[in-house]
Amino acid sequence: MTQRYTLHQIVATLGGQVDGDPNVELTRMASLAHADAYAIAFFNDTKYTQTLLSTQASAIVLRAEHRHLTKLPCIVADNPYAYFARLSALFNPPKQYLNEIHASAVLGQGVQLSGELTIAAQATIGDGVVLGEGVRVGAGCIIEDGVHIGMHTILEPRVVIKHGAVIGDHCHIFSGAVIGNDGFGYAEEQGQWVKIPQIGRVVIGNHVDIGANTTIDRGALDDTVIEDGVKLDNLIQVAHNVRIGAHTVIAGCVGIAGSAVIGAHCKIGGAAMILGHLHIANGVTISPGSMIMRSIHQPGTYTALMPFQKHEDWLKTAASIRHLEQYHLKLKQLEQAISNIQKHSED
Repeated sequence: MTQRYTLHQIVATLGGQVDGDPNVELTRMASLAHADAYAIAFFNDTKYTQTLLSTQASAIVLRAEHRHLTKLPCIVADNPYAYFARLSALFNPPKQYLNEIHASAVLGQGVQLSGELTIAAQATIGDGVVLGEGVRVGAGCIIEDGVHIGMHTILEPRVVIKHGAVIGDHCHIFSGAVIGNDGFGYAEEQGQWVKIPQIGRVVIGNHVDIGANTTIDRGALDDTVIEDGVKLDNLIQVAHNVRIGAHTVIAGCVGIAGSAVIGAHCKIGGAAMILGHLHIANGVTISPGSMIMRSIHQPGTYTALMPFQKHEDWLKTAASIRHLEQYHLKLKQLEQAISNIQKHSED
């Protein structure tokens, strides 16, 4: 049965202020463009004013400064986007798990289990694993020996946690993620590559989300560390001995090379690349697709990419960039020549 909420009930639960009929009933959330009756949408940017004027939504979440733009009933909030996220959780409550261990799950020796726990079909739990209260292990997950997982952490199906990893409370790890695989470490000897044993761990804090098919390598000697509140998107590579500071958010397809240190409250756009052993300060934003080749010591937004062009034009631009040093030298020579002419004229 569809759950209905009035604006009054929503505000009583989530805060904010009702402006308009508080008894408007809502059953779902939608975008401004595709909303219809019984749907609530949000408005956060005046470039969508025309869409707001034509929306069929029954109510809107918006800022006080935008209230005059619509006659629809509203919830006034300081941050409509964050409010909408909480509202989504209200309309779409999380899955309710049964406290059970499936008959096909395999448990090793010395496993420590809590009373409230789910281990789904064909999951494999290694020796000496500790699973905290309310942990949910999805179907086909593999948790190797000596792993510690904190309270209320969720592993979606087919997550792999390698030996010795430590994962905090209230984390959410999505399907296909691999935590604690060997780092990419080799030493060259007589023309061949000799593997360096990776003996560190992966240590993950509380309230960390890790997206599907993201990989976090164990440290070579010291640990790879993901601090509290970090949010990682899908298909991210975190190499050995990387440290990511608290509440940093990283979009999909980012690659972070070994021993890079990323500060707290950073934002890293999709497909950005960060070279090894660099230090990124707290509060840094890196634009999508950027290649970061030097440490960043001050907060701010950093971009390192060329705007797209037609391929033929891009080739010409790239050729010009290759000759910038020559152009710079010629410019200095011209400046010197002009200076000499001016000096001669004055004499």
